[in-house]
Amino acid sequence: MSSPIPLIPGPRGVDEDASRLRVGTLSYTTRGLLVLFAWLLWGDFCFTLMEYVVPSILPLKLQSLQAPNWVIALIITTLPGVLNMTICPWVSFKSDRYRSKWGRRIPFILATLPLLCVSLVAMGWTGEISHLAIRWLPATWGVAPVTLTIVLLGLFMVIFSFFNMFVNSVFWYLFNDVVPAAFLGRFFGLFRMVGTLAGALFNFYIYQYAETHMREIFTGAAILYFVGFGIVCFRVKEGEYPAPPAVPEGDALARFVSGVKAFCAESYTNRFYWYFHLTQTFVAVAGAALIFNVFFYKEMGLNLHQIGIFTAVGSVSVYFILFYTMTTIFANWVWVPVKVPATMFFWLSIGMVITSTFGLTLSGNATLPVFMRLLPPSRYGQFCSATALVRSLGTIVAGILAGAFLDGVKWVFKGSDFAYRFVFVWAFVLSIGTAVFFILLYREWRRLGGDEHFHAPAPWLSEGFEDMSDKNRPVSTHRNLLLLALRLFTAGFVLHLLALPVFLFFFHQHGLTSAFQAFLWIILPLSILMTGIWVMQVRSVRRDILTESSGGVPRLGIPHHGVIMVMAIQGFFVLPLLWLQLGWTLRLDMEKELVWFGVSMLTTLAPNLIVLQLLRLIEGPVTPKAHSRSRAAIAG
Repeated sequence: MSSPIPLIPGPRGVDEDASRLRVGTLSYTTRGLLVLFAWLLWGDFCFTLMEYVVPSILPLKLQSLQAPNWVIALIITTLPGVLNMTICPWVSFKSDRYRSKWGRRIPFILATLPLLCVSLVAMGWTGEISHLAIRWLPATWGVAPVTLTIVLLGLFMVIFSFFNMFVNSVFWYLFNDVVPAAFLGRFFGLFRMVGTLAGALFNFYIYQYAETHMREIFTGAAILYFVGFGIVCFRVKEGEYPAPPAVPEGDALARFVSGVKAFCAESYTNRFYWYFHLTQTFVAVAGAALIFNVFFYKEMGLNLHQIGIFTAVGSVSVYFILFYTMTTIFANWVWVPVKVPATMFFWLSIGMVITSTFGLTLSGNATLPVFMRLLPPSRYGQFCSATALVRSLGTIVAGILAGAFLDGVKWVFKGSDFAYRFVFVWAFVLSIGTAVFFILLYREWRRLGGDEHFHAPAPWLSEGFEDMSDKNRPVSTHRNLLLLALRLFTAGFVLHLLALPVFLFFFHQHGLTSAFQAFLWIILPLSILMTGIWVMQVRSVRRDILTESSGGVPRLGIPHHGVIMVMAIQGFFVLPLLWLQLGWTLRLDMEKELVWFGVSMLTTLAPNLIVLQLLRLIEGPVTPKAHSRSRAAIAG
């Protein structure tokens, strides 16, 4: 076997300082860094394909066995949540303190690799295993084959999740240990691209065979993961780490109790970390119902091939979560009263996903680098696991409740799959919690120093704070770009107003009286009102910018230009999609649907008014926290 990645100091690149190519005791040449990226990205490709298989195919298998929604959620969401709550904290705590010639992360991946793959294969062959069990095991002779298959799927899912927790915990921590801080943003940009590519390949070419070739898909994913990811473990080398904290004296039980106390004292005694834990918890809880999206798409008339394409195309910072919660998620309400031809729904959904992909991709790229800027490096794995524990508690409850919620809605509609159109209700309501805690986290981060001076609270150190290694210069708000973004938003409002008389003309020409009246007396006046409010808000932002430029204190905060610019650009792509939606419905003479789509346009525009005001509020003045040396000063 050839030697691992070259980790020896080499000549500096033309534009790169040597210190930027170091992380811990590791030093890279430019070539060595590129090789490291290549292996980590290959590992991500294999890992992502393996991860896609279970949650995307297993719900279909369970539904084909007529399992109720709460059982599907129990197997896919709740049981893994229980393991995540117990295994992930232990693995993370141990890996932070583990030392070996292979490093502190890779040994945990290698040790669990074989059994993870065996359990993945077993899930694919559950039907055959069930028949063998009924044939050879007397204890199963009184059990219905379908029931036994469901039980075995649950059992194999638990085994798979148990070993996958080891990998899912430490793989993400490995990046923080081996990738230099100056290149984390670029790495995660590539990481996101590779993950998206893997998901797209799966959804475009494999997902359509989920119901007919389940065994082959699960077996192939296991082989690819075992070989591909196994090679990565031998090709990526970790550096040397500082000595771990001293092991407390006493027997195993005393050491365990001491470790739990240290874990809790360090992870759960500061509100900054609680805000972080709860943001991630609400993200997971809001997503608990999304495993049923495949049934929603089938209810709207799509087949698995179309669902795969739709998912592939779609395959996100505090600012974006506000936009995404109030617009994209909530916009799905329109499919409760509206049913359109499957082809129309497919292309409209494709268009909506494409228009939001840019913002989602930017936000996704930022997620892990943000984690690494917020959490202390010496306890990075521990804090990720502390978050996982809280998140898992929420997921355990949410998994069953989300399934029970849909079962209840299904009972109301007498067993009809129409109930799956209400998935958005669960996701939207819980996403509001995500936005709230992101805002609180953002405000607390600013109080602790923000971009320039942030120090992570560290009650285990005498000074009370841990220095963060990321000294990259932040991109501050550019006033002219902010004003340009707001002008683009304003242009979008104006274009929307200009288009409405055109549609009114066509409604009149087609004799669609109800749609004409609704747009004339409701949609148009409310659109004019919202445009006026928006213009007033933009003028207020402009006044605050001028006030700050002259040395005064703005009435409200001045938001960053970046995400507002992205959302303004996306708005220009959304408008033609909304017009296409109206035009297509007009062509089909679907008058009732036209009215609902008109109301939907208002609920797409209105959140922009709310979000801009919220962004100004969270950017308002805060009282900075002094970097006190007292531990008591940072507790709570």
